[in-house]
Amino acid sequence: MLYIVATPIGNLKDITLRALEVLKGVDLIACEDTRHSQILLRNYDIATPTTSYFQHNRFTKGEYIIDQLKKGKNVALVSDAGMPGILDPGYHLINLAIKNNIEITVIPGPAAFVNALVLSGKPAHRFIFEGFLPNRKIARRNRLKEIAAYRQTVIFYESCHRILATLEDIQDIFGEKEITCARELTKKFEEIKRCSAREIVSHFKIHKPRGEFVVII
Repeated sequence: MLYIVATPIGNLKDITLRALEVLKGVDLIACEDTRHSQILLRNYDIATPTTSYFQHNRFTKGEYIIDQLKKGKNVALVSDAGMPGILDPGYHLINLAIKNNIEITVIPGPAAFVNALVLSGKPAHRFIFEGFLPNRKIARRNRLKEIAAYRQTVIFYESCHRILATLEDIQDIFGEKEITCARELTKKFEEIKRCSAREIVSHFKIHKPRGEFVVII
């Protein structure tokens, strides 16, 4: 069995009893970053062997993991945070398992974009998750102009390095429309801003942006 195990996005207490049971009971844990995952595993005295599974080794390591599963081993797949398969190489392993008729199940848990959507107070009955916007300014602005025509709530991630540039583009395209900008969800310095992009830009020009961001329009 391949277990897709969601892990905390920040607060280590946000782990289910079932997830802990699976991580302790499987033969192998495939981690996006073994060093990062060891923080969680050590916190809960989990000594299960780990192996790295990330973007640059996903093809060779994917075949190795599938081979272990075919030999009757149980494997848990975890990402650095949240649900594996969303914007991470877990997607590739899941599809490999499907093609090889490997049984799969999901151990549910947190996802940053869902937490942010609920906290935003924006309509959640119809929404689109965009992942990350393009890095290049022209491509990003063009995508935002397309998003401006949507009638659904739109959610995307952004890094601390690009958040100001992205918010300035949002300001130009959406004007004074209220948006939500959330960072460091479930962590000590969790912060939610519900106002115009202009106001959020002013805030982060004074307070240096840190951590990972979720933006909701």
